[in-house]
Amino acid sequence: YIIIYIMTGVKIHKLHKKISDDKMNNMSGKSVTPNSIDLIIDYDADVYTEDGELLARFRKNALPNKNIKLFYDNVIDFAKTKTYNRGELLGIKKGKRGNFSNKKEGVRTNIIGYMDGFSASQKIIMKNKGISSPMIIRESRFIIDYPDKWSKAQPLIRDIDKKYKSLIPAHYKKQMAKSRKMKFKIKGTSFTTVTTNVNVHTKIHKDKGDDEEGFGNLAVIENGEYSGGETCLPQYGVGFDVRSGDVLFMDVHEWHGNLPMKEITPGAIRLSIVCYLRTRIYDQEMKFDKTAKRKHMRFLKKMTRKKR
Repeated sequence: YIIIYIMTGVKIHKLHKKISDDKMNNMSGKSVTPNSIDLIIDYDADVYTEDGELLARFRKNALPNKNIKLFYDNVIDFAKTKTYNRGELLGIKKGKRGNFSNKKEGVRTNIIGYMDGFSASQKIIMKNKGISSPMIIRESRFIIDYPDKWSKAQPLIRDIDKKYKSLIPAHYKKQMAKSRKMKFKIKGTSFTTVTTNVNVHTKIHKDKGDDEEGFGNLAVIENGEYSGGETCLPQYGVGFDVRSGDVLFMDVHEWHGNLPMKEITPGAIRLSIVCYLRTRIYDQEMKFDKTAKRKHMRFLKKMTRKKR
């Protein structure tokens, strides 16, 4: 059932699970189908479970156009880079990657901000230089290769953070308390990391590696016209048509994925932006004092030979 009423211009929905937990477990890695979604939301709305737990909070035109354009212009070329290690988003189960028909084509999903664990190329550099660090936190390639673009991308990230603070204050407070203790974070925010996806058809999954006390978010930037691509919580039969300027806060530890996108304008772009605090980065930082963190920063500079 769905209960709707209006409060200060925001529609409130209470939804029950239309698919059991056992069936949802079996749907992991599969596509969200249009006939499984009863309701597509394209207006300001709050969505709760029948027990009153917040599932999502959606706001239209919540982000400033100036910073949307600034982010897009500086990030889109990097965001279009294809990667080959995000099988969980595409329904590839561990050990089954060889069965993925698009393995050689890759997928345009990338990370900007800070990461945990060194890349294969960085490990080779470390070995050749005979250097190492007890910490495994690193800057993303975007920060290293494009520091100016990284600086220009951050205003929109801060805009999302401000909306997080105002719309989801209890979760934000807990996440920000962790961020304040950290050195490796996106300055002035509760986030360490941003994942970008370009026209990615994500399959049904639950997010891992983000702060479990926090709350997930999604913003989208469009270039050209397209249909579909709605972000869905299939267990509850609801989807959100997130477009440029909108922001969606959702419980990403519930099953979610997005409907297929169909280009109307040839080459249309749907750039999705997900900001979060990576748990492993926080856990790493809590193991080391300020002196060790400063030493690690010097190590990163030595490894990349980049001036800061």
